Amino acid sequence: MSEFKKYQHIERYGTSEVEGIENGMCYIFPKLDGTNGSIWIDDGTMQFGSRKRQLHYGSDNAGFWSTLNNDESLRQFFNKWPKARLFGEWLVPHSLKTYRDDAWRKFYVFDVTVDLPEEKPSGEKFEYISYESYVRMLEEFEIDYIPCLAKIENPTEEMLLQQLPNTHFLIKDGQGQGEGIVIKNYDFVNRYGRITWAKIVTNEFKEKHQRKEGPQVKSCKKGVEENIVEEYITSSLIEKVFSIIVIEREGWNSKYIPQLLSTVYYDLIKEDSWNFIKKYKNPRIDFKRLYNLIVQKVKKTKPELF
Repeated sequence: MSEFKKYQHIERYGTSEVEGIENGMCYIFPKLDGTNGSIWIDDGTMQFGSRKRQLHYGSDNAGFWSTLNNDESLRQFFNKWPKARLFGEWLVPHSLKTYRDDAWRKFYVFDVTVDLPEEKPSGEKFEYISYESYVRMLEEFEIDYIPCLAKIENPTEEMLLQQLPNTHFLIKDGQGQGEGIVIKNYDFVNRYGRITWAKIVTNEFKEKHQRKEGPQVKSCKKGVEENIVEEYITSSLIEKVFSIIVIEREGWNSKYIPQLLSTVYYDLIKEDSWNFIKKYKNPRIDFKRLYNLIVQKVKKTKPELF
C-alpha cells in the first residue's frame, strides 16, 4: 500500500541544515504562497494529501480533493507513472493576494518523487526526479508546474538574492513580486544525511535586513529571549501561520488563537533552535519567558485578533 508522506521541510538559506547547498548546480524556483498538496496512486485510486494529513470526502483542504479527485489528466499521468508522487502548491488565497485571477484554484507541481521498493542508506524509500525529467513527464499530460527561474553553478549569496526580483510567476502585471525563491541542488545531502532544499522568503529577508541596517536605538541590554524573538519571530512568519490556519479551518474564529500562538512557538523551536543555540553559544534560555514574549509579539502584530 502506498501511504501518505509528508513533504520535506524547506529550510531557511544560511542555516546549518542547508549549509553547502550552493556547492554544485543549483536550480532556483519562485516560491508560491498557497497550501501544500500531494497526489499519488494506491490500488488504482488517486489519493490526496495536505501538508500534514491525507484528504478524503468530508476531510478536504480548501477544495483540493474535491476539485481534482476526478481530473482526467492526472489519471492518465498515473496510468503511465504509477510509482510517482506529485508534490505541489494548491493556489488558494493566503498571505499574498496579487496572483492573476486565472491562477487561483490550480495545482502547480514543484517536485516529483518515485517510491522505491527498499530503503536507501539514508533511510529514505523514495528518490527525487530531476527538474528536466519531471517537466517532460508533466507536459505530456498538460499538468501545471512551477518553472525554473535559473540554473546557477556554485552561486554566491548575492547571486541568489538577485533572483528575488524575478519572481513574477503568476503575479498580476505591476503588482510586485512573489513570496521568494526555493533553491534545489539534486546532488546535495546535508551534514545529517538528508536531502534538503533551501528558501529565501522576500518579506522575511527585507524585514531582517532593515533591522540590521536601520538606525540603532540605544537601550538597556536585552536578554537572550528578547533577541531570539526579535530576530526570528518576524511579522511575515506570524502572517504565514495565521493564513495557514485560516485555510485549514476554512475561516477564522477567536478559539483558534491558542493554535496560532502554539504554532508560531513550535515553528521557532523546530526551525531555528539549532541556529540560535549556535549563535548565542549554548545560552541558558527561559522557555516560559520565550513563549510569553512570542505571545506579546503576535498580539502586537495582529492586534485585531485579540
